[in-house]
Amino acid sequence: MTTEKLFTYILKPEDQGKKYQEILRRRFHFSAKMIQRLKIGEKVWVDGKFTFLNVRGQAGQTLVVNLEEEEKAGIQAEHLPLEILFEDNFFLAVNKPPGQVVHPTGWRYQSGTLGNAVTGYWKRKGESRIFRPVFRIDKNTSGLVLIAKSRYAHQQLNVLAARKKVSKKYLGLVQGQFPWDEGQFAGSIRLKEGSFIQREVHEQGQSALTLYRTLQRFKHYTLVEFTLITGRTHQIRVHCQNSGYPLLGDDLYGGNITFISRQALHCYVYSFPHPLSGQPVTIKAPLPEDMQTLLGPKADLT
Repeated sequence: MTTEKLFTYILKPEDQGKKYQEILRRRFHFSAKMIQRLKIGEKVWVDGKFTFLNVRGQAGQTLVVNLEEEEKAGIQAEHLPLEILFEDNFFLAVNKPPGQVVHPTGWRYQSGTLGNAVTGYWKRKGESRIFRPVFRIDKNTSGLVLIAKSRYAHQQLNVLAARKKVSKKYLGLVQGQFPWDEGQFAGSIRLKEGSFIQREVHEQGQSALTLYRTLQRFKHYTLVEFTLITGRTHQIRVHCQNSGYPLLGDDLYGGNITFISRQALHCYVYSFPHPLSGQPVTIKAPLPEDMQTLLGPKADLT
């Protein structure tokens, strides 16, 4: 078990004779960098006494690791609207509105970002943390953003993602009458030649896999659920364009902007086992007003 700053574990019979650093690395996926940091200062105790990580453990011992770090926010705190969907000692989940950048970048986006909003929220609570989004979404994509509260939490969530244990589902409105009920897009994706932003499906790109399921067809567009198996930049947008049914409003990839002025794409569900308890976690983000208006009150989101 763990609190936000203390990691506690009672050694099991199978841990007998193993070094504490090996237990942390193999059983709990502590990175090499994290283990190195734990060697500086008195950050590891066994049965209430300081110990070194290269000492071999015994079953029944209580291993305690201090995860507290000297953290400076690094991002300007701002009092901005923030829709919190879930929070515990490990992570924060928020519903990002369309048009908001996730993280301050360069000279263009230094304020008004989700990072500014989250840092401001923590400051008002008397907390100083580094903003660590686990998965980012585009400026004009709305929906769920998961934010780790520590370096350890960020690492553990990335381990789950690498093991394909994080399910990420999106809702999108594609242009026209999408002809398929369900299936997959598997075209590899690369940066388009001559562009710093736009991607394209190309055999020399990185493998990409998107599952889709049609939820409801309207006169001018279709509501589709997308499940990301890989996480390439602009993956859903590129796959939709390549299929001949671009996302509504996505002018970068051929979408019609008559009905909506941004890509009609919303990250609406994350499902994963909690890194500490193993209990299933499912978080849902309600649709923003612009997409909800296009769907109407009777839209089928099941």
